[in-house]
Amino acid sequence: MAIQGNSDFFSVGVDFVVVNVPIPYDLYINSSTHAVNDRFVRIFPQGGILALEEVMAFKAKYYQLYVLESQRDKYLKSLISLAHVPDEKKADVIKDSAIVYLSKVFDADKVFNTELLGEAISGCRESVESMVGVIKDYSIKQIQDLIGSLSFHDFYTYDHSINVSMYCISILKALKPKVDKEELASIGLAGILHDLGKIKIPTHILNNPGKLSEEEFDLIKKHPEYGKMLLLEKELKNVDVDIEVISRLVSEHHENYDGSGYPMKLAKEDIHLYARIAAIADVYDAVTTKRSYQGVLDTDEAINVLSRFSGKRFDPEIFDIFVKSLNKVVQKRFITRELPEDFDPSSPHENLPLQPVKARVIAPDIIKNEEKDFGKVSVQVKFSGLKKK
Repeated sequence: MAIQGNSDFFSVGVDFVVVNVPIPYDLYINSSTHAVNDRFVRIFPQGGILALEEVMAFKAKYYQLYVLESQRDKYLKSLISLAHVPDEKKADVIKDSAIVYLSKVFDADKVFNTELLGEAISGCRESVESMVGVIKDYSIKQIQDLIGSLSFHDFYTYDHSINVSMYCISILKALKPKVDKEELASIGLAGILHDLGKIKIPTHILNNPGKLSEEEFDLIKKHPEYGKMLLLEKELKNVDVDIEVISRLVSEHHENYDGSGYPMKLAKEDIHLYARIAAIADVYDAVTTKRSYQGVLDTDEAINVLSRFSGKRFDPEIFDIFVKSLNKVVQKRFITRELPEDFDPSSPHENLPLQPVKARVIAPDIIKNEEKDFGKVSVQVKFSGLKKK
């Protein structure tokens, strides 16, 4: 065979190779002892059947196995069938593959073009489809636990994008228990690309943990529009996804349910269902993931703090279902800290910007109702209000 460069291959763990069924990819080893002279040799062909004993022999004999980059999608899909591999390890491998494609788009040293974006979208789609196969039956609480077990990367945007994708998948499943895999993959892909427009924001602003100037924050607030422009400006070739739907989530995930968001001041059902879901996923991951801010919240306090956005920033029906899936209730009396009304997970902070709860004047009849409903979460799902527009 012809000698190929290292960029044409990716390494795989021996424990993740399928056995006793036709293997859907070729297996290679690097026969060179010098990295600059990589020479990959195929040791097992696609379509062959490996016994467990043979795989164990590979593990003892070879330092590392490799698969062609062009066969990555087949490798990822094969992971789902590995009953002996924990979901955490499967998800970690799938996440790393998604980051390979995200990094190509966010790499400041590469010239961005539609071909690069098309390759990234196709690659992320393959990763999301495989992730759906692993987590399609996970509750939101299980997703949070899974995220906590996965490895972190140097660039927070990568981890956050994939976390939002997984939360979007699980929230949609909670809303629509009979949703098919195609729709779960659609919202998952849109979620992983929700911050695509940030590639047009200078890195020194995205990574600035200090106080942003008004001009800098205004620039960050343009990322939904930038993301939509990148997706729709030119035709993306060989991309078999619904770009229109993806662009809706990308451009609308900072719209608020009460119409106070950006960039278009959309309200209620005028905001795409996927974007209303992503709005919750985006903020929840930001306030509960340790890589985002110092002093992040545990699940109980996060639910209590975010409950103040229900009906304002968040669709109240979706938020109620989100809370229920976490097996939590909103303890309104015990909220002592809150996020500012203009809190935006796109704006970097060294510390989570919590502040003491401001005193509010509450009418007597509202107090009576709150006392009567104390400790409860009302979940009244009217799917007529959850239209996918």
